[in-house]
Amino acid sequence: MTVTNFITFGIDGVEPEVGAPERGRIISGDPQFRTWNLEEAEGGLYSGIWEATPGKWRIFYEEWEYFSLLSGHSIVTEDGGEPVHLKAGDRMILRPGFKGTWEVVETTRKDYVIKV
Repeated sequence: MTVTNFITFGIDGVEPEVGAPERGRIISGDPQFRTWNLEEAEGGLYSGIWEATPGKWRIFYEEWEYFSLLSGHSIVTEDGGEPVHLKAGDRMILRPGFKGTWEVVETTRKDYVIKV
């Protein structure tokens, strides 16, 4: 029996979870999410693909997140900071304690790894 310590993945055949920001966090639009959770490991590690439609909402991070935009255009702005425009190929790390806004200008898809 061969044991592997890696996975390869795609979203074909994976049913996405559907959601949206909490109503009290929405600033504009009617953003909708689709999330393909592809890996959940012991110790609070999660990875997958996330997609959101246009809108703007408040975000608060209590965990680490690394992501890479696969498509679309989003703007992430930390409270008191300058807007960061993100497009396909851009990467970002959000640290615990991050507070700000996420605005999807054009439907955005990213892959992510979260550590809680």
